[in-house]
Amino acid sequence: MVGGVAGVTAGAGVSPRSVSNVVNKFPLVSDEVRQRVQQAIEELGYQPNVVARNLRRGRSGMLGLAVPELSLPYFSELAELVIAEARRRSYGLVIEQTDGDPARERELLKQNERGHLFDGLILSPLGLTLAQIHQNAGSIPVVLLGEHIAGSPQDHVGIDNVAAARDATTHLIQLGHRRIAAIGHQGKPSGETGQLRSAGYRQALHAAGLTVRNSLVVPTASFHRSSGAAAMERLLRLPSPPDAVFCYNDLLAIGAMRTILASGLRIPQDIAVIGFDDIEDAQYTFPSLTTISPDKEGIARLAVAQLLDRLNGNEGTPASRSVEYRLVVRESTAGRPSEQVAEKG
Repeated sequence: MVGGVAGVTAGAGVSPRSVSNVVNKFPLVSDEVRQRVQQAIEELGYQPNVVARNLRRGRSGMLGLAVPELSLPYFSELAELVIAEARRRSYGLVIEQTDGDPARERELLKQNERGHLFDGLILSPLGLTLAQIHQNAGSIPVVLLGEHIAGSPQDHVGIDNVAAARDATTHLIQLGHRRIAAIGHQGKPSGETGQLRSAGYRQALHAAGLTVRNSLVVPTASFHRSSGAAAMERLLRLPSPPDAVFCYNDLLAIGAMRTILASGLRIPQDIAVIGFDDIEDAQYTFPSLTTISPDKEGIARLAVAQLLDRLNGNEGTPASRSVEYRLVVRESTAGRPSEQVAEKG
């Protein structure tokens, strides 16, 4: 029996190119051809030589993922999903932590000029501006994660932060809360996430005819638990403390909840709390945390797909993709588990 690609070609009755397209998971293959090729591969026990294939293409067979901080559960959970998606597409993944350092982000963008560590980069930028990313981009394709960046010369995947924050705040308003605080605003240029979520918060208050009180909007230096706890202490010292708080990520919310409970107050009876990101811990806080849940699987899937699309020769206009999110209502606002609400996109 003929082995290798020739054997699969003969067994499936297709061209070598069709076998290659199936092995490399190219989309433009009919279901009938894909089924025949896969059946022939299984019958022959054919194992593609991925290393040799990548060497012929001048590629490493690795993708890069660069995030600001892996200690933040959102990014560690996202990294696991990107690993799984890259593996499904027969790629390995190199994970880098940038700490939001512009020099490190710049170095990763230019890495292919010094050595071919990975074939394409998925980057969640924090230190570099859009203009700096464009200026420092090398020859490898780059997909940006995070905020919608108008006019970006790179592909982009993210969610509508303004709409999601507006929905989170509206949820609190619909429960009857009127003195709603916000924890997580960031005024620095790299703090666009906080700025967009502040915009959504303000939009929801304006739409409900409520006054936006600057004293209830607390900036934070980071999105960690300690920052949430300190911000909540500040809010509780106000002459009229809030009756609800929207935190810009789940860690801030967990820190805020600790301060509320330690002060002898109840959640949600005295102060309702909502977070953002739907990390795994949100289900296990007591009370469980209401949160905005972005489609992290969708982010991973789209980011890898866009990167491989560029590697496969697509030179079209950069695409910006927005994934859906949903509001997951739990005990910290509803007083009982309720896992609900419509998906948004």
